[in-house]
Amino acid sequence: MPLSDHEQRMLDQIESALYAEDPKFASSVRGGTLRAPSTRRRLQGAALFVIGLAMLVAGIAIPATRIGDFAILSVIGFIVMFGGVVFAITGPRVAGGRDRGVTDQVGQQRQKRAKGSGGSFTSRMEDRFRRRFDE
Repeated sequence: MPLSDHEQRMLDQIESALYAEDPKFASSVRGGTLRAPSTRRRLQGAALFVIGLAMLVAGIAIPATRIGDFAILSVIGFIVMFGGVVFAITGPRVAGGRDRGVTDQVGQQRQKRAKGSGGSFTSRMEDRFRRRFDE
């Protein structure tokens, strides 16, 4: 469920206060954001998946790859398959995260939309509630 405009404004205010109060902590907490994976990364992940699948099947089919009754090659193959899927669906991290200027512009656009829209019943009720709460 998305945040209401009021909740989003409050969250933006808290975030900006955190940046103003302790910028070093805020930048360490912010971390990076994930980008969409490239086609090359997806192909590499698919290749890892196929290699892991082959290892899984080989671990079951070839008795020499077992330690006792434990098919170690199959377990390693499963881990390689899982790693291939994770590699294929995630993109590299962006070091700086979102740009603060972009965040401020998005916040301003939300505020403009909130002021311009008088539309739905729920938004009017929220506005009434906020006015009563502020008084």
